[in-house]
Amino acid sequence: MIIGVPKEIKNHENRVGATPEGVSKLVQAGHRVYVEKNAGLGSGFTDSEYKKAGAKVVGTAREVYKNAEMIVKIKEPLEAEFKLIKTNQTIFTYLHLAACKELTKFLLKKKVTGIAYETIETDDHKLPLLEPMSQVAGRMSIQIGAHYLEKTHGGSGILIGGTDLVKPAKVLIIGGGIAGSNAALMARGLGADVTVLDIDEKKIKIINDKKEKFFKARRSTPETIAKEVKEADLVVGAVLIPGAKAPKLLTKVMIKTMKPGSVVVDIAIDQGGCIATSKPTSHANPVFTVDKVTHYCVTNMPGAVARTSTLAITAVTLPYVLKLANQGVLKAIAKDAILAKGVNTFEGNVTYKPVAEALNLQYVPLTIE
Repeated sequence: MIIGVPKEIKNHENRVGATPEGVSKLVQAGHRVYVEKNAGLGSGFTDSEYKKAGAKVVGTAREVYKNAEMIVKIKEPLEAEFKLIKTNQTIFTYLHLAACKELTKFLLKKKVTGIAYETIETDDHKLPLLEPMSQVAGRMSIQIGAHYLEKTHGGSGILIGGTDLVKPAKVLIIGGGIAGSNAALMARGLGADVTVLDIDEKKIKIINDKKEKFFKARRSTPETIAKEVKEADLVVGAVLIPGAKAPKLLTKVMIKTMKPGSVVVDIAIDQGGCIATSKPTSHANPVFTVDKVTHYCVTNMPGAVARTSTLAITAVTLPYVLKLANQGVLKAIAKDAILAKGVNTFEGNVTYKPVAEALNLQYVPLTIE
């Protein structure tokens, strides 16, 4: 198979879809890999490393898309990339289609086999290709929140861990999944007073049974959220419904009750956001203010720590890339039910139900003849 790895064009997106080591394994398996010039520089990988691994390094994204049967990348194709995509091409990436009807309709028109990292799901409901970036985003959310709590960055001037004589900041994390639990881990490590809200009683019990200082969990209800946000200095929205739009759990009215100079970080913004006042931002312009509350809603947070992120994500995507390449796309998704859950678009149809429901499009179950 011919595999293409283009340079990402999303604002300040420095990750890359394959490392030189990954390219080497693909080439050793008998495949050809086209890599766009400078695609890996943001993650610390040079063109010479890709050439040494056996890749053909080409000057433009157009050459990558023109030659490749399957495109492997990190972020969803942007409008500028639409014209490069071929009919019946396979694209393997984070798609986040529930938040982007325009992209979805384009993929349907071109009959693209769109395989989304974020909806590949194991039998025990784990999301193996989403988890590494959820860990990164969760951990980043606290250092970002701490930064914007500083007075010089528009915050209330609170040190997240306090001092021996001053109480620490109150951190509220909505959602106790991978992103939320990693946010809690970082916040606790900095000495914050941490509360996690979740609807899963098992998660709540596990957290509370640990009885760790500055760390507690409660059941998430609208009433509980409304009460907790009033006292919070930093709120992290970490709610996830795989492949679907995130529910708006933090309302505009709740934002109005927050203390001036407090901060919200909406990790769920890729899926539309779980905070009613959120809107997508970029690394170039990461924040805005609503009712004196700083909002950080960057849609590609892990792109800021590209080296760590690329190494983490490609470690888990490469086995799937190899499977798709070695067996062929159709045979691979027909034989692997876990991989098949990642197929969001196929032969002009939406084949992932939460995406169809979010965008009010017809859902057609995936069938491979």
